[in-house]
Amino acid sequence: MPLLPQDAKDDLLGRGYSRRRLGQIAMVFGAGAAAAAVMGRPAWAADDTPDTGSDVKIRLGANECWTGPIEPGRAAAAAVIAMSNRYDAHGEHGDFIRAVTAVEGVPGDHVAAWPGSSDPLCRAVVTFCSPTRGLVTADPTFELAGRTAEWLGAPVKRVPLGPDHTHDVKAMLAADPAAGLFYVCTPNNPTGTVTPLADVEWLIANKPAGSMILIDEAYTHFADVPTCSHLAAAGKDVIVLRTFSKIFGMAGMRMGYMMTRPDIIAKMMRYDGGMQSGFLPKPSLACATASLTEAGLIAARRKEMRDARDMTFEHLKRRRLDYIGSSANMFMIDWKTRDARAMQAAFRTQSIAIGRSWPIWPTVSRVTVGSMREMVAFCEALDRVWT
Repeated sequence: MPLLPQDAKDDLLGRGYSRRRLGQIAMVFGAGAAAAAVMGRPAWAADDTPDTGSDVKIRLGANECWTGPIEPGRAAAAAVIAMSNRYDAHGEHGDFIRAVTAVEGVPGDHVAAWPGSSDPLCRAVVTFCSPTRGLVTADPTFELAGRTAEWLGAPVKRVPLGPDHTHDVKAMLAADPAAGLFYVCTPNNPTGTVTPLADVEWLIANKPAGSMILIDEAYTHFADVPTCSHLAAAGKDVIVLRTFSKIFGMAGMRMGYMMTRPDIIAKMMRYDGGMQSGFLPKPSLACATASLTEAGLIAARRKEMRDARDMTFEHLKRRRLDYIGSSANMFMIDWKTRDARAMQAAFRTQSIAIGRSWPIWPTVSRVTVGSMREMVAFCEALDRVWT
């Protein structure tokens, strides 16, 4: 079992975790890959595992980008491979932090790089939740925070989305006025809806003392809306997460970052001494650094997704199918009288993997937006399975 530093143990025990729980907490940090290899997916993992069956020709199930890294990122990654015998050959980690500060306007000591955004998401739960201070999350939303909290024995309150499918922040606060962590995913996964910045600011202003707001902006580049990075720069009680797994096409390269105050970064890093953040693959760092500043190429990729999504929405209108308008590379279709799992199986007969459903909406499927070619194929398959 991985060992936790003594100060981390003392903090966890002081917040009400039992000694028995310390072993589970240690598994979250640095042992997730080992646990997955030995036991399958970790117990706290979410369900967004890509469908990789040999009969799947089009993958529209895991919110992956339809293509790989943008060209400057590919070139940068290729160039650094020859120097990957060194841990930090030419200061790639520092280059990445400086790129984030230039794009986001956040001081460098407010930025920490991670292998994706799942690790810091889990860390935030461990750091700010406990058996007496729980997690509040929307429903439906990305489940990793909720599952991690439940796995560790922290209370979880799931609050239905509002009528416009955005986070109902006032209901979230009312659900647990003493919560340790509030999780806001915007654009939300699975609905692709954007929670207004004013609502996020209201939650920050009214939350209980000592709690944190975890803002997951994995899909923000698809939406092109005001982001929350300025709240981190202003020293608010927020943690803003970003990942390169979506619009940047780097899901397999595992890169992301968080923006928050230096004292919060220190709290979240103490479980493993900063190993996960400080020792990232150099090709991934170089690819992310070169990609982040390519505003024109990011905008072009966003437009490509929107064109394919809009074409699909027009088709759904013609078929009189209800869907939730999305600002991201996913959308939800309500089959009304048919179970979402049955529809997922039906599309599988057409060699297309669509996404899953959430317990609160058993007849609603999430579909990832692929390339125009892939979405045309999706529409054609829809006409065959929806009769």
